[in-house]
Amino acid sequence: MQHKIVRTDVLDLAYEEHGPADGAAVLLLHGFPYDVRAYDEVAPALAADGYRVLVPYLRGYGPTRFLSGATPRSGEQAALGHDLHQMMDALGIGRATLAGYDWGGRAACIVAALWPDRVRGLLSCTGYNVQNIATSGEPASAAAEHRFWYQYYFHTERGRAGLTRNRRDICRLLWELWSPEWTFDDATFERSAPSFDNPDFVEVVIQSYRHRYGYAAGDPALAPIEARLAPQPQISVPTINLHGGHDGVGPAPKVDRQGSHFTGPYERRILPGIGHNVPQEAPAATVEALRDLMRTTPT
Repeated sequence: MQHKIVRTDVLDLAYEEHGPADGAAVLLLHGFPYDVRAYDEVAPALAADGYRVLVPYLRGYGPTRFLSGATPRSGEQAALGHDLHQMMDALGIGRATLAGYDWGGRAACIVAALWPDRVRGLLSCTGYNVQNIATSGEPASAAAEHRFWYQYYFHTERGRAGLTRNRRDICRLLWELWSPEWTFDDATFERSAPSFDNPDFVEVVIQSYRHRYGYAAGDPALAPIEARLAPQPQISVPTINLHGGHDGVGPAPKVDRQGSHFTGPYERRILPGIGHNVPQEAPAATVEALRDLMRTTPT
């Protein structure tokens, strides 16, 4: 495994690379509040198969840095998709298999929806992760609203101060709540926790959760991408949805109603006892799903 940095239009984007440089590309994307360590048991297995595996730190995490102080510290969905697309361009990756969950799943879904010619296959935990900002003001069930407590907290200045002062405490609590059957230890959490010390972590996170509800303006440079996402574009590439059967933030519905979002081959696989952090909790199932995708899609 090699630690590398690629320069995009606004970032020095840090990533880890496994496998041969001439292998078919696979990009693995982490979510909030996690980091690249989520794929420690996934990336080596795919590299051993001969794939070129890249695991980036999202903006606001780990060693990834903004090039300019003037760039808005936006965590909006368009930013995540834009960064992934830019990374592929900067590295000369014409086509790749994408996998992600939470924020990383959102980035992968956006690239698959807007630039499908660049995507060989998509593994998206919980399925369609493009936000419908126009309807974000509609209330959900009491149970769902209860699970979103942290989002409402981040809408306040008290929440910003809390995340600044208590980021490890908050992030660890979310790990526990979202994956109630995952018995991770202190060492496992501490391997990821330094990524939250990124100087832009708090601002990117706060903007992300405020923007998705219309409580913060987006980066004007990303407005064209947000406009393309507003109609909830369909995804045509082959897709597998790995959904943790005990996901504490987004439980798997008994009836999967996501079919209208996917016009290509689509399959949902529910993983009993697994929570929100699918690749770290269920690496073997993640590897199996990616191998299945890549066996059935041309390079």
